[in-house]
Amino acid sequence: MNITEQKLIPTTEKIWKEFYDKLRSFVQLRVSAKDDAEDIVQEVFVRIHNKIDTLKDNQKLESWIYQITRNAIIDYYRSKKEKVELHDDLEIDEDSENEAIKRLSPSIIKMIDHLPYIYKEAIILTEYKGLKQKELADSLGISLTGAKSRVQRGRKLLKEMLHDCCAFEFDSIGKLTDFSGKSKCCSRFVELRGKL
Repeated sequence: MNITEQKLIPTTEKIWKEFYDKLRSFVQLRVSAKDDAEDIVQEVFVRIHNKIDTLKDNQKLESWIYQITRNAIIDYYRSKKEKVELHDDLEIDEDSENEAIKRLSPSIIKMIDHLPYIYKEAIILTEYKGLKQKELADSLGISLTGAKSRVQRGRKLLKEMLHDCCAFEFDSIGKLTDFSGKSKCCSRFVELRGKL
């Protein structure tokens, strides 16, 4: 292939005809809401149209298109996360009848907000948005192993923060019955406890 053949830029219409069905299927596997998936595909084609002149090698067209699509899916999940900001009144639903957990929830929310971004994002999307780890991997464009690692590391960091700041009391079957601050760092997280 000579240089002039490589520089021939395909039209958006040609790309639409060749890739629309494939991209729609690709996105629908990663985004459960059908209307949202369709919106993402439309956004992908807008991005393709606006950036087609940046493609340097037509042989890389397909991988370039799928990278744009993966980025659009990531942007979709990030925008959903931003719309569902963590609020102090958000409850952990592990045991909604347990008073100690209700009182601890605002502190956990504040601690999650202090996690490094990649772990915070993984915890929010799986624990609060309900994504399965496979869906997290797909939405972020990372491997399932990478997604599991982020969730596990985020949980571990959160647990360490909790144990550094709080002393816990459990009943005979291991259910949390009470907690109290054990260091100054806890005061910024547990300050809302008395208000609940």
